[in-house]
Amino acid sequence: MRIRAGYEITYQCRGQTPMLLMLNVRPEREPDLESPDAIHTDPRLEIRQYRDLYGNTVSRVLAPAGQVTFSADFVIEDSGEPDPEFPDAEQALVQDLPDETLVYLLGSRYCDTQQLSDTAWKLFGDVPAGWARAKAIVAYAHERVAFGYQHARATRTASEAHEERLGVCRDYAHLAVTLCRCMNIPARYCTGYLGDIGVPGSRDEMDFSAWFQVWLGGAWRTLDARHNKPRIGRILMAIGRDAADVPMMTTFGAAELTGFKVITEELPLAAAQGYAAG
Repeated sequence: MRIRAGYEITYQCRGQTPMLLMLNVRPEREPDLESPDAIHTDPRLEIRQYRDLYGNTVSRVLAPAGQVTFSADFVIEDSGEPDPEFPDAEQALVQDLPDETLVYLLGSRYCDTQQLSDTAWKLFGDVPAGWARAKAIVAYAHERVAFGYQHARATRTASEAHEERLGVCRDYAHLAVTLCRCMNIPARYCTGYLGDIGVPGSRDEMDFSAWFQVWLGGAWRTLDARHNKPRIGRILMAIGRDAADVPMMTTFGAAELTGFKVITEELPLAAAQGYAAG
């Protein structure tokens, strides 16, 4: 399967404004690109990139006063298979976990584990450890939160989403990540593209998406509390402890978001070949 993905994001800056952009696909997906995942700017700006603590690609730009637009339009190859299931994936004891996974057991900005620890153990303490427990947490978060773009709030923590019972995809992910961590399952927040491939199309405007991964059976496994079922065509962009680690755009100055468009769509084979060649 071939997927066309990209975006067009416009800001109005009051003055010269440094920015950090986390808009490229994760390095492990780069071999799947059939056309460059390049950030274009209007006006043309110098872009410098580096890898952050979590291995994400981050771009640095200095935007001028006035309007600036960032865009990309690329094709990436995908297996076309739904997210795999791992019913036999076992949960390791904390003392046996790899060192690099331990940070994903700790509380973080939006994943306030201390607030939900007692709740988690009451809800999931009797569920068999491993894949069954992670799936139970996903199902609970999916049912607990009502989705709606009008419910978006950048400051909402996992415990607040649990109490308010509403939110957007990041809130589902934060709640599930937090409950997993409370149950000693390392969990990390993911962001990227997820189009309506293999499911009925939505009337809502396309947006970037959030899901999460758990460390079970000796590897990171993908789960999605927003949809609570395997999906096709995820394109991973960034991972971190929570949304605070993976903002798409960070502006260091007064900048107003005035335009936002995301593209994620499956391409017919012939169209994909012609697009990549062009």
